Amino acid sequence: MPRGYFVTGTDTGVGKTRSAAALCRAFVARGHSVAAMKPVASGCVRTAEGLRNEDALALQAAMTVRARYEEINPYAFEPAIAPHVAAAQSGIAIDFTRLDRAFERLALQAEILIVEGAGGWLVPLDAQRTLAELAQRWSLDVILVVGLRLGCINHALLTQESVAQRRLKLAGWICNRLDPQMTAAQASVDMLRARLAAPCLGELPHAPLEAAEATARHLNLNLLD
Repeated sequence: MPRGYFVTGTDTGVGKTRSAAALCRAFVARGHSVAAMKPVASGCVRTAEGLRNEDALALQAAMTVRARYEEINPYAFEPAIAPHVAAAQSGIAIDFTRLDRAFERLALQAEILIVEGAGGWLVPLDAQRTLAELAQRWSLDVILVVGLRLGCINHALLTQESVAQRRLKLAGWICNRLDPQMTAAQASVDMLRARLAAPCLGELPHAPLEAAEATARHLNLNLLD
């Protein structure tokens, strides 16, 4: 089995895809074969090939393993709403066995497998299950993307606590500077470094259009060894 990481965030819109794609590129630069997966995505666009998600396409572009889009993103929903609501509106029940098959096919081809969640750690997939259960099911270490903004410390610490309750390893976290004008930003970073029981893999500057290869240079994968 490959080394696997589940990339989650303190909230939606905090830079999970930017971070996950950069992680892919950083591992590729080390000479690894890399696969990536976005198990469930909403906010997809209709194309001639079917529904496509911008985040999943970014992951596909950053990985080295060749795979069908449907393996990278098994469940794609058009409405830009919570995945469990989008699934219910589409009359679809998310089948974990289908997700398992896609995960296993990617895992057979890769040394590193990056799985990106949707929204935050406990985003529901239905009335009983959350995305966190996929990290448990696949025994993945967790990488937390902290979107640096007001409230992020609380969200980061709550996520860390929930990860630990599930007996999963928080392997590292990534700081993504969302607001270049944030007051006392460095004080928040210092508190996160002190309170999160995992290494900071890198601080990403406010550069939302930066290419994944460039973003990868902000990451230190040695801290995952």
